[in-house]
Amino acid sequence: MEQVSSRNFLIELSKVSKSYGSLRAVENLDLRVARGEIVGILGPNGAGKSTAMRLAVGYIRSDSGSVRLAGKDISREALEARRALGYLPEGMPLWGAMRVLPFLQSIAALRGVKREQRSVAIARVVDDLSLGEVLQRPIDILSKGYRRRVGLAQALLHDPSVLILDEPTDGLDPNQKHSLRAMIRAISARKGILLSTHALDEVDSLCDRVLILHKGRVVWTGSPKELATSAPKDGAGTALERAFRATTAQ
Repeated sequence: MEQVSSRNFLIELSKVSKSYGSLRAVENLDLRVARGEIVGILGPNGAGKSTAMRLAVGYIRSDSGSVRLAGKDISREALEARRALGYLPEGMPLWGAMRVLPFLQSIAALRGVKREQRSVAIARVVDDLSLGEVLQRPIDILSKGYRRRVGLAQALLHDPSVLILDEPTDGLDPNQKHSLRAMIRAISARKGILLSTHALDEVDSLCDRVLILHKGRVVWTGSPKELATSAPKDGAGTALERAFRATTAQ
């Protein structure tokens, strides 16, 4: 990817570290995401992916380093930074007894979308995420695929420039994964998107760039194509799987 001026980065983590007692969950994480770019954090369970996501959105504070979203420091300018942010956490809690449309209306109000603009904003995400047929259904009775779409819809209602997605397709069937990935790709041109995953095929099909985390540290970064070609030719597994084993064998 060509060099990008720092003023165009929508997500910037600089030398970010976080420990829990003696456990170093994230160590000296440097990460940049430009507008129009999808960057994936890849790693097995326990690699530090979710901690990195929570640090990026300001849900937890780092021990050191800085986080900026759309040019705003998440510690010193928290409200301004979060106005630019759409966040889909892993296993996002939803108000299950609510129907989809009232839920989205409530989120639009909480997000500060002006009353006269709410119907337009809701119509946009409903169309983008193909939610029209479930608007009057309680969230609790929806399939996991539809609940994940509703979760993404709430993250997109205020049209944020920054989108942070923690395991966005986890637990979905292959068709649901394909559909949701296509939706994420379709909305990526005007946004900076950071996502975490442990799915190698998700990196290959969706991401422009990938960082591999292992025990809280970045052990490799590059494009999915570069990751595939860096794999040892041992004949076992796909290129990405071999590369993953090679980069985390430390």
